[in-house]
Amino acid sequence: MVLPTNVLILAAESAEESEGIDLLLPATSELIAGILAFLIIGYFAWKYVFPTITKTLEARQSAVKAELESAEAAKVEAEKLRSDYREQVAGAREEANRIVEEARQAGEAVRADILAKAEQEASAIKERARADIEGERERVAASIQREVANLSLDVAEKVIGSTLDREAQQALVARYIDDLGRDGG
Repeated sequence: MVLPTNVLILAAESAEESEGIDLLLPATSELIAGILAFLIIGYFAWKYVFPTITKTLEARQSAVKAELESAEAAKVEAEKLRSDYREQVAGAREEANRIVEEARQAGEAVRADILAKAEQEASAIKERARADIEGERERVAASIQREVANLSLDVAEKVIGSTLDREAQQALVARYIDDLGRDGG
């Protein structure tokens, strides 16, 4: 048991010797060994680790930049497509309006044409009807004239009692009726 007591005694003696700032500072040999280890690790980190990290960060930065440029290009393309679409829609609307207007005008033209043809047909029908009526009137007038002439001759024969020259009498009656038509009509 001598050994553990010696260690305690040595520890107590060294604690009494190092007081104040000496407790915070390491021993000079440890300080030099620590600085050398730090410089060696720093050199290897600077030589091998930092370039790899820098390359990785640059590659990531390039990838992000490329993605941003790609997104910007896609956005520009989308805006262009949207603009083209709007122009096409506007053009289609204008075309539809033009077609509707042309159809309306064509319908009006057809309507006007049909009305004109109907009016022409109605006028032609009226003219034919007037001509038919006039022809019928003349035919009826001629028929009445013949009947009146025949009746007049029959009455005259009965009154006179003898047969008259029928053709001469008919000519006389026709002339008399014509004279009445001019004076009365």
